[in-house]
Amino acid sequence: MTATDPALTALAQSWCALSLLHGRIEARIERALQSAHGLSVREYSLLDVLSRQHDGEGGHLQMKQVADAVVLSQSATTRLVTRLEDRGLLSRYLCPTDRRGIYTDVSEAGLKLLAEARPTNDAALREALDEAAKNPELAPLVRAVESLNAPA
Repeated sequence: MTATDPALTALAQSWCALSLLHGRIEARIERALQSAHGLSVREYSLLDVLSRQHDGEGGHLQMKQVADAVVLSQSATTRLVTRLEDRGLLSRYLCPTDRRGIYTDVSEAGLKLLAEARPTNDAALREALDEAAKNPELAPLVRAVESLNAPA
C-alpha cells in the first residue's frame, strides 16, 4: 500500500471525521459546563468517574485506572485531583490496608455539583449530536454513537 492508496485515504478521512465529531462535542460540553457550573469537561469526567466508586471489592480505583478512564496521563490526573481537592470537591486518604495506596472520594459538595452539572452535560451532548447529525459526513458516526447504548 502507498500513501495514495484509496483504502488508506478513506481510512484517514474517516479518522478525521471522528476526530471532528469528538472535538465538536467536547467544545459544546466545555462551554456549557464552564458557563453554568465553572467545571471543565475533564473536571466533570473525573468527578463522574470517582462518584461511581464503592467500598466493595475493587470499588476504589487506583490513579492509573482513573487516568485511563478520563484519558489523561497519571501526572495530569494527579494535578486535576489536586485542583478539585483544593476546591473542596474531592478528598484523599490513605488506603486502610496498604499505606502506599491513596484513595480519592468525591465530597458532598462535589456530588452536589456533579448532580447539578449532569443535566447540563447531557443536554449539551444531545445538542452537539443533533447538530452533527445534520452533516452527511458525521451523521453515520452520530448514529453509531447513539446505537452503542441503545436497548436491544
